[in-house]
Amino acid sequence: MEFVLNLDKHWDKHRSLDQNMNDLKRKLENLNSLMEDAESRMRAQLQPRKKLKKEVQLWLGNVERINDEVQNLEQGVQESCVVLLGFQAKLVLKKIQEVEELLQQGKFQDGSVVDEPQCIGQALSTTTLVGESAKVYMQMIWQSLMDGEIQKIGVCGMGGVGKTALMKVINNQLLKQTNKFDVVIWVTVSKEMSSVKLQKDIARKLNVTLSEDEDEKTRAGMLSDLLAQKGRFVIILDDVWEKFSLERVGIPETSKGSKLLLTTRSFDVCRCMGCRVINMKPLAEEDAWDLFLKRVGSDILNYPDLKPFIKSVAKHCAGLPLAIITIASSMKGIYDLYEWRNAHKELTSCVKSVNGFESEIFHQLQFSYNHLKDPKLQHCFLSCALYPEDCETPEVDLISLWIAEGLVEEMGTRQAELDRGRSMLNRLINSCLLETVQIDSVRCLKMHDLVRDMALCITSVRPRFLVKASLGLTKLPDAQEWSEDLEKVSLMENYMLQISSEIMPPKCPILTTLLLSDCAIDSIPESFFQKMPQLKILDLSWNPIEELPSSISKLQNLTRLLLHNCACLEEVPSLSKLGALKELDLEAIDIKAVPSGMEKLINLKYLNLKWIQNLEEIPTGILSNLSCLQCLLIG
Repeated sequence: MEFVLNLDKHWDKHRSLDQNMNDLKRKLENLNSLMEDAESRMRAQLQPRKKLKKEVQLWLGNVERINDEVQNLEQGVQESCVVLLGFQAKLVLKKIQEVEELLQQGKFQDGSVVDEPQCIGQALSTTTLVGESAKVYMQMIWQSLMDGEIQKIGVCGMGGVGKTALMKVINNQLLKQTNKFDVVIWVTVSKEMSSVKLQKDIARKLNVTLSEDEDEKTRAGMLSDLLAQKGRFVIILDDVWEKFSLERVGIPETSKGSKLLLTTRSFDVCRCMGCRVINMKPLAEEDAWDLFLKRVGSDILNYPDLKPFIKSVAKHCAGLPLAIITIASSMKGIYDLYEWRNAHKELTSCVKSVNGFESEIFHQLQFSYNHLKDPKLQHCFLSCALYPEDCETPEVDLISLWIAEGLVEEMGTRQAELDRGRSMLNRLINSCLLETVQIDSVRCLKMHDLVRDMALCITSVRPRFLVKASLGLTKLPDAQEWSEDLEKVSLMENYMLQISSEIMPPKCPILTTLLLSDCAIDSIPESFFQKMPQLKILDLSWNPIEELPSSISKLQNLTRLLLHNCACLEEVPSLSKLGALKELDLEAIDIKAVPSGMEKLINLKYLNLKWIQNLEEIPTGILSNLSCLQCLLIG
């Protein structure tokens, strides 16, 4: 009888264990359903710059773990002998409790994601990298960045080989790796590098302004402290021409986990700065051919007579992406045999040395310039070189200059002229002679430094330009540089430039454009403009000038006079003889009355009188006399 009772007892235990096991499996099924729903919500919530909460990650891991443990437990229960039933029953009850707790924890009523810590930096526009070699260089650079033993990486190679394009991709990739670096800073250095400018550029990327009152060493210390506070940083210095002291700038060399990445045409720069060197070579022949066909259009192969000349033209690009893109773009849509034969002849007969410049790519780029054929469009392109190296110029500013220079034909309205200018601008962009950059939703234009060098080389002969923009000049170029055949001069953005009262007036009888904006000019000698009778465009904006020389009043061919933000200027000389003037910009100057003779500006189309705080009134009759006025800004 006792034996039967024991059997009944064991049977009850087994039945209870089965019931609990079924209960566990039902609850686990509910938990897995909850996990599926949670994962669906997570996928919807995981937008860029979002990440899963730690508690969510932990919960998902626990759900995965409990599934494995229940599966093992179920198998153990099936294989257990009668003696172990009590032990297995306790495990089942324990797992039921764990599953119930996970069911409660998995509701996540406050959401499943949080904002991901943002890496300080700016994403850059990129182009598609071409060829297997680009992938190899990308991997080499990335591995060096991830290697804790390597702090400085130098990517060197000749101009136009694609260093900057590759670095832009690296920059954007780094911004996505927020767990590795806290700050990514991109600075274009260029030829005229100075420690002060580099300090300012780096600080600006950190949203900080370094005091002008401090000396260079103090600013270096301040910048070093700033970078150290930001955590792990990557500084990308593009287009470095000479070695320099990191300590003098304020870039810490011993900052743990931080990196310096630079591009240069000089192996010695990399070596002297202690970089791990990655030497970029031109594209392999097959990759170069693929890129050329992609840009010129693969349908060109439908004309078999052209193929030998196409192959020759492509080969003369020497595997340099910049040359391939500019030349192929300039030949796109051309199917005439004589055109391709002529292109082949031009590229094979080019001179091998030009002013010590990288002559081969120079002639490849000049081929694209020559292929514009329209002289006005060529002059538009050359005018882009008047702006500083690596300058990102708003398209409206550039087109307005072309309009003033007469390169855009006169039309009925300002808007029509701007539209015509945009059409011309797009031709230069489509020829890959200009690059576009978006800055705060404004389309800006930029010249590759090699393309700009080519333009300056052309303008050293004819048409003759003198361009020394943003070179840190403190005085005007020497008298011999103001040659009589000069047509355009740009000295803009030389922030310490002064014009000596003792200087002889430059004799430039055919000079049409003089750009002196954003310098430190506080006075101009009375006779300075006397020997510039053909001057059409004069830009003196953003200068602390207090008085203008009366010789401006005699510039009878002047069509554009820009004085905006000359905040110290209290009076403008008479404009009565400037009948050709079409554009007058007086924004934010300190005059109390409109310039005398303004009523005689019968050809004036554009007048800017905004932000003139002390201007009390505009005398009756002046505006009504300006019969050609199309655009008036006031207030």
